[in-house]
Parts: sequence; structure tokens; C-alpha cells
Amino acid sequence: MYKDEHMKKLDSVDVSVARKLLEVMMRIRNVEEAISSHYAEWKMRCPTHLCTGQEAVAAGVCMSLRKNDFAVSTHRAHGHYIAKGGDINSLIAEIYGKATGCSRGKGGSMHLVDLNAGFMGSTAIVGGTIPIGVGLGLSIKLKKTDQVSVVFFGDGAVEEGVFYESVNFAVLKKLPVLFICENNLYSVYSPLSVRQPGDRNIHTMVEAMGIHADFGDGNNVWEVYTKADYNIKKIREGDGPRFIEFATYRWREHCGHLYDNDLGYRSEEEFLCWKEKDPIGTYVNHLLAQDIITRDTISEMERKILSDIEDAFNFAESSSFPPLHDFTTDLFKE
Repeated sequence: MYKDEHMKKLDSVDVSVARKLLEVMMRIRNVEEAISSHYAEWKMRCPTHLCTGQEAVAAGVCMSLRKNDFAVSTHRAHGHYIAKGGDINSLIAEIYGKATGCSRGKGGSMHLVDLNAGFMGSTAIVGGTIPIGVGLGLSIKLKKTDQVSVVFFGDGAVEEGVFYESVNFAVLKKLPVLFICENNLYSVYSPLSVRQPGDRNIHTMVEAMGIHADFGDGNNVWEVYTKADYNIKKIREGDGPRFIEFATYRWREHCGHLYDNDLGYRSEEEFLCWKEKDPIGTYVNHLLAQDIITRDTISEMERKILSDIEDAFNFAESSSFPPLHDFTTDLFKE
């Protein structure tokens, strides 16, 4: 899986990045698994869409971003929020519906924001944040900074009209926007085969709109990082916008904390095949083989992550629910 020759000759900076990529993926995975294990307690009453199995895209892309760069996401946003530096205490509190949540307990799992981290929001509406990310790109151009706006979305969002309108506008205005398509093969329970022509690739279709487009293995975090880093540098130089499609796969059910292979929309064989491509397990094996990290270091990383997650759940449990008079605040009014 890891065939890049330059991975064998890492300098000290790259070693630091390589280890950080693992730490971010482990943090995402452990947060998602903790949510799954606590969800049946009935204290989290919002729907939740977990990204277990897709950690590499979030980690690799966000590693290439600066704190003041922007990112927006989808209903499956936990990984992007965490990788961009979003506060975990606020994330868990939000899922618990507490006033200390990142959306004051009113948004739940699908509506996350952390302005301090440059994570500008996520939404339950498929494709809903794509024009928001493009608008952020326009604001960057008007302010003449070298920031980048990254838009995360799934393969189903490229079937929405707003996707084409947004890409067209970004190309027309040469906006500093990086479109990241996480192709996990399914839109809820519908495979690509019933939604899009079988002889069409998403990235080649999008490239026809005049945007530089690329494709990569979304379960290879180093490939994700190097492709994202290259394209983000080109965007900062004024060569934007750009589009990257990453192939990946979610393990758990579309919405919820369990597994749903029993529904029959995907085969057990397919699921197990992708599970063998676990982005964390394969990356750990590579790092160990290259003497980039030790098992003791990995264990220490995990201890710190689990401690942080325990603190986050304790924070959520001890926080208060929003007062009744708060229900009518923070609403959009014309």
C-alpha cells in the first residue's frame, strides 16, 4: 500500500508529520468508537454519522492546512472537525445537547463549528456547505490573503446541482478553494452503480469543467497528505481552484453507532476487503517497518488520546442543558 520511495528517506520534519498523521487518525478513530460505545446510554439523542474507516482523508488534508485556513464539511463531519483542530470537549458536549457544545447544544452531531480552528461549519443538507466553502474562498480573494478554503463532501453531493454551480463559479473567479470528494461508494444505501454511469469517473467528469482534478487512495494517509499538500501549495500560489477525489470506505452504518451489513446493500465480502485496508493499521505497520515510530510511542499516544476523550465525556456529562429562554436565540431571521 505504501509504495512511495520518499517515505524511506524522511527528514526530521517529515518524521514529525508522519507521527502526527498517525496521532490524528487515532484520535478520530477513538472519538468515534467512544461515541459508539456510549450512544446506547440514550444520553446522546441526535442522529450521528460516524467516519470510522475514513480517518485518513481528514487527517491527511488538514495536516496541510494552517490554523487560519477554512474548512467546511458534511453530515459526517467529526473527523474533519477533529483534524482541523476543533475542540473535542465542545464536540462531545454538542452531541449531548449541552450549552457548552460548539453549537450551544442546538445543532447536534451534524452541525459543528469551531471558528478558532477555522472549522466554519457542517450541515445535514447534502451539498449544503459546498457554496459556503466557495463563498469563503471569495472572501479570501477579496481580502487578498493566502488562505485556502477546503470543502469536504461525499460522492452523493456531486449529484446535486449546487456542486456544479459552485465549481463553475470557483473556476470563473479563480478562487483559492480545494474541493475534496470522499468517495465511499454509497449514498446512504445506494451504491454508485444505481446513481452514476458505470464508465464515468467523478474526477475526470469534474475536470471537464476546467478545474485541475486528481484522484488518490483515501486509505493511504501519506498519499492523501502529499497530494493535498501539493495542491494547497499551488492554490496559495494563485493556481486555484482544485479538486481531489479520494477512494475510501465507511465501516459503520450510514446513520448510527452499529453495523448494517445485515441490510444487504453491501456484501460482507466487500466490507471485509475494505476493512483489511484499514488506514490506521496499514500505516502503523509501515511506520514500524521504517523505524519511524515504536510500539511504546504508539501506546503512549493512545493513552493520552483516551485520557482526553474521557475528560471530554466527563465535561459533557457535567455541563448543563441550554435554558428554555435560549431556544429562540441564534436563529436566522429575515
